[in-house]
Amino acid sequence: MKVSEYCLVGSRNLGLINLLHFEYQKRTSHSRPFNLTSKKLDFPVRARPGTSDIKVFSQILFFHEYRCLSELSSPNLIVDLGANVGYSSAYFLSRFKDCSVIAVEPDPENFDELQKNVAPYGRRVKTVRAAVWPRAEKLDLNNPGQGEEWGISVRPSNEGTVQGITVSELLRVSGHERISLLKVDIEGAETELFSSGTEEWLDKVENIVIELHSEKAHAAFFNKIDQQSRFVVSRCDELTVCLGSGTRR
Repeated sequence: MKVSEYCLVGSRNLGLINLLHFEYQKRTSHSRPFNLTSKKLDFPVRARPGTSDIKVFSQILFFHEYRCLSELSSPNLIVDLGANVGYSSAYFLSRFKDCSVIAVEPDPENFDELQKNVAPYGRRVKTVRAAVWPRAEKLDLNNPGQGEEWGISVRPSNEGTVQGITVSELLRVSGHERISLLKVDIEGAETELFSSGTEEWLDKVENIVIELHSEKAHAAFFNKIDQQSRFVVSRCDELTVCLGSGTRR
């Protein structure tokens, strides 16, 4: 991307002052977490030095990854699977003023930052330290290392340190009857999630935005979605977007 295009995109999505602040923070050597801001957020968010947080912020806020959801009309419940440090949840809470969010993240360090970043939104958001899974079983974390905190994945293990939680259970504890938007970025676990058990909850999901991490994940997902003629399917950067015709403007 040319410098002029970069500045145009950043100014449009972050705001000029926030863009300058973002560039300054990227180039500064930090020893502790620092704040980042965007005109698309109601409150600043924290970023940890030496982690993938800057990359995640850039993807979600600088490049406005979820612009594909601009057609949604007043979503009620948003379930954020793979919430990482909370930038996507903060964006949804800022963009859709009347929505509630359940943010699910398995990694303890990411989860700690998630809680801090969504705290200003109060009772509109519930955080759950768990990994979405077709069954309520123990899971192990696979951490690819420092700087790749956005790529943490899970696998079944009897000695696992993370609890798997089903979409049905998340919907139950939410107190809502339906999920307005299901956001899924779970580093390959979508293959397992959509391979079985969706019959209990998929009919209660009105819209889906998902990152599919493999051909196997793509096949498992579309095997289920192709049975749901109510979705209009499109692509937006790395995301597959499934919008229900009754939830758009």
